[in-house]
Amino acid sequence: MIEWSSQGQSHTAQWRSESGASAPRRVIAADDTLPADTAYRMACEGTGLLWTGDFQNARMLLQALMRRADRKPRKVAAKAAQKAAAATPAEAFHLHRQAQAQRARVLSSVLIVLEGDYTIALRRAPDLRQACTEAWGPASGNRVVASLRELLGLVGAHEWRKKGVEIPALGAPPGNRIHPHYGVFSPVRGEYVDLVAQAPLPSKTLAFDVGVGTGVLSAVLARRGVQRVVATDQDPRALACAGENLQRLGLTGRVELQQQDLFPEGKAPLVVCNPPWLPARASSPIERAVYDEGSGMLRGFLAGLAAHLEPGGEGWLILSDLAEHLQLRTREQLLEWIAQGGLKVLGRQDVKPRHGKSADASDALHAARAAEVTSLWRLGLA
Repeated sequence: MIEWSSQGQSHTAQWRSESGASAPRRVIAADDTLPADTAYRMACEGTGLLWTGDFQNARMLLQALMRRADRKPRKVAAKAAQKAAAATPAEAFHLHRQAQAQRARVLSSVLIVLEGDYTIALRRAPDLRQACTEAWGPASGNRVVASLRELLGLVGAHEWRKKGVEIPALGAPPGNRIHPHYGVFSPVRGEYVDLVAQAPLPSKTLAFDVGVGTGVLSAVLARRGVQRVVATDQDPRALACAGENLQRLGLTGRVELQQQDLFPEGKAPLVVCNPPWLPARASSPIERAVYDEGSGMLRGFLAGLAAHLEPGGEGWLILSDLAEHLQLRTREQLLEWIAQGGLKVLGRQDVKPRHGKSADASDALHAARAAEVTSLWRLGLA
């Protein structure tokens, strides 16, 4: 619960945070009269600013907080730059994540009350009911408080869900779009999809897709002629997302979805897995598609693959080497896990990333991103 006072009256509401952040201990009512410098100071102190003014002015205040968060004092910026320059790639990665977390805490200080049906009782407030329902499920009838930053993230996810992401490997438009749901990793980095679309298929009878996500790789395999795909995921959001995408693409008869941790029962001539690429702890459920603590999913896939491969079959591991460039994992460790799983490398196809950060010299992790290569490892029984 979260509590605050406004116009001499006390109020309470449920606290909502997809990132798992705790509710601010101190909350004050704020409106259009609050200066941005004062708001920034209070946000840095951990005070929640529960907005009672014009909704669009709240968005403007959030933009002002962003500018202040990104504009460090000279001495602070110089000290941070010096520390980053002396850091190892792994230390630079963790410093980058710490800075991101601190920035997120400050920018999450602007709070919005949503009524029991997800409406917002502020001047010029948009209708976010559909976006909230898609992300959080049906309204409970109870008032909730969430950060404006998170609400804008819900809006962005809602727009992506409507528009979809064009996947050339699925054919010509308009029947080649994948529509990601909130909290499910979006296939905006298409190079890994292209690897699956181009690698020679060992068989077209059956494939397992371990960690289905949006369903994009299952759809590519089905469009390539694989007669049956069994796709698994342990996240209900991912399964719902994949189900809708496969239905939209007319592939529900070819792809079976199962809620499983890693493998379905049985063996297949082709088993595909695209695990999270960075072995670090996820700070929220949304980050689990990016961070794989202790390389848990990667190691689980490699340890169990041999038991689910038919003789002569192939396991396709789609993995970026970004973790290696950040010194979070070594190539030797990866090869050792492959060997320990009773597997051997049959071949590897590589592709350079095409996303903007790989060419952004101002990015804190630019050196690692510029050197990054995404690979499809073809693995067989040793």
